[in-house]
Amino acid sequence: MNSEHMQSSRKDNKNLLGTEGYIAILALVCIFLHLIFRFLIPTLSPFALYPLYITLAIGGTILVLGLLSKLLEFNFGSDLLAGISIITAVLLGEYLAGALVVLMLSGGETLENYAIRTASKTLQVLANRAPTIAHLKNDGSFTDLPVEKININDTLLIFPHEICPVDGSVIEGNGVMDESYLTGEPFLISKAPGSTVISGSINGDASLTIKAEKLAGDSRYAKIMQVMSESEQKRPRIRRLADQLGAWYTPIALLIAFAAWFMSGDPIRFLAVLVIATPCPLLIAIPVAIIGSISLSAKRGILVKDPVVLEQIDQCKTMIFDKTGTLTYGKPTLTEETLYNNNNAQDVLKFSACLERYSKHPLASAILEKATQKKIQLIDAEHISEPKGKGLQGIVNGHEVMITSRKYLDQLGLEKEREQLPYSSGLECIIIIDHQLAAHFQFRDAPRTDSKSFVQHLFPKHGFKKTLIISGDREEEVKYLAEAVGINEVYANKSPEEKVEIVLEETKLAKTVYLGDGINDAPALAVATVGIAFGQNSDVTAEAAGAVIMDNTLEKVDEFLHISHRMRTVALQSAVGGMALSLIGMVIAALGYLPPVAGAISQEVIDVLAILNSLRTIWKPKMMTDMPIKAK
Repeated sequence: MNSEHMQSSRKDNKNLLGTEGYIAILALVCIFLHLIFRFLIPTLSPFALYPLYITLAIGGTILVLGLLSKLLEFNFGSDLLAGISIITAVLLGEYLAGALVVLMLSGGETLENYAIRTASKTLQVLANRAPTIAHLKNDGSFTDLPVEKININDTLLIFPHEICPVDGSVIEGNGVMDESYLTGEPFLISKAPGSTVISGSINGDASLTIKAEKLAGDSRYAKIMQVMSESEQKRPRIRRLADQLGAWYTPIALLIAFAAWFMSGDPIRFLAVLVIATPCPLLIAIPVAIIGSISLSAKRGILVKDPVVLEQIDQCKTMIFDKTGTLTYGKPTLTEETLYNNNNAQDVLKFSACLERYSKHPLASAILEKATQKKIQLIDAEHISEPKGKGLQGIVNGHEVMITSRKYLDQLGLEKEREQLPYSSGLECIIIIDHQLAAHFQFRDAPRTDSKSFVQHLFPKHGFKKTLIISGDREEEVKYLAEAVGINEVYANKSPEEKVEIVLEETKLAKTVYLGDGINDAPALAVATVGIAFGQNSDVTAEAAGAVIMDNTLEKVDEFLHISHRMRTVALQSAVGGMALSLIGMVIAALGYLPPVAGAISQEVIDVLAILNSLRTIWKPKMMTDMPIKAK
């Protein structure tokens, strides 16, 4: 299934113009030849209609057959008028008018298809990132083999900076792995004998030997690929703005056209009405507004991958956030230090930082950063070790120092001291000096400075009715963040599969925006009404999302909300204004004062006016964000 998807993506990439693009080029060339033969080369005037025949026979047939399939599905879109116009023009011998309609219809669709990503590349990116070769270790040497041939209990060697091929456990080596794309946890995770490893995580600077505990097809990364594939099948079908407007415009145009024919008895009037009714403000002006907004977004550091998001985000009522790296910076900070047994805060921090210099522990950087802020001079540590289940330990300035976790205090004979520790709702570590409890350090993944103001302004400024967090992080940490930024609904410890189900349920109730930054968010991004990838952490996430915020700031998300709102406003002005002028033209044509070719030319004038108005979306408006500087 994945290989078929990738082959399809490659074909789509090669065919940049698409069928409509080639039809538009054919129609343009043939109309040009018709005019030359007819007006500039009298000797060729008998052949002037042949280019129009070619246009209608090839381009007209292809377009009409495509429109007929919509008709069979009872999809009465605005482009059906164009199909009826083409057929009527052929039947009445108005070949130039018919060719002009072919050009307008194919040109509008080409313009939009150029901006729209026609096929998701997410599965291809996932497959490209997945390792294909594993290093099987045997009797001190290793051999390479395809990952699909890995068996459970095989011993595998993972080189520095390689991606782990299967789920397993470490049996040799000490190092660190980046699991943030998969788990949502913001930190590098230390690995020692006995530690679990998950497929798709990135190894650090040290080689690790692992024992395979699952087959490649059953491992975590493969499961995410499976969920991603299923999510794409569940991607919501969005009714486009042009189709919504065309749903009422098409019946009105047909009613006027049939009335003109019935009252006059002249079928040419029927064609004349349909030609000027051809909804080019819908087929061209709206795509121009979208492309202009895509251009403005790019200048503001926002990559729009699917133009549908520009139409839809302004209509969304529920915003769903991932936690790590989205509402937070994804970086732990030491926020609270509780001291015991008359220890000095400066000394405890110094001893801890001296030891953590030699560690890849996820909280080491936070302790070292705090020591730097306090301008503490570090000294060398000795006899450093990291025994399984006991944390990091060593000798600093003649003192035995251990940095461990709460659950291992009983093993150290410090059961009573454990009862003295404060309740912790987040990340923590325990400092033991000379076999005595010295300190309790608590850490937070700090909320972004603009998280609270962004969340609070969504309701009054953008009409959102609901906000919630869905995270793979532990519940206490997620609830702490939710309270800090003003979100009441929280879902913690959620896998990618569970995230998808929650987003699907919310999308049934109202249109949703999902904002996330890791591979574990990709499936949820795909099934939300609008998926926005925050930052540049993952190419997989970027492919699954409809838009990518390149700068890690929520202010850019607010700018995108404003760009979308402005795009819809301008697009509606162009479309409704153009249709209003077309309706006036239809009445004139129905009365017999506007023949088909003149109607086609009049429609082109209307198109130009609509397009010029749509081009306003390219220019930056005076106000790009209305976020308060500080949260109230």
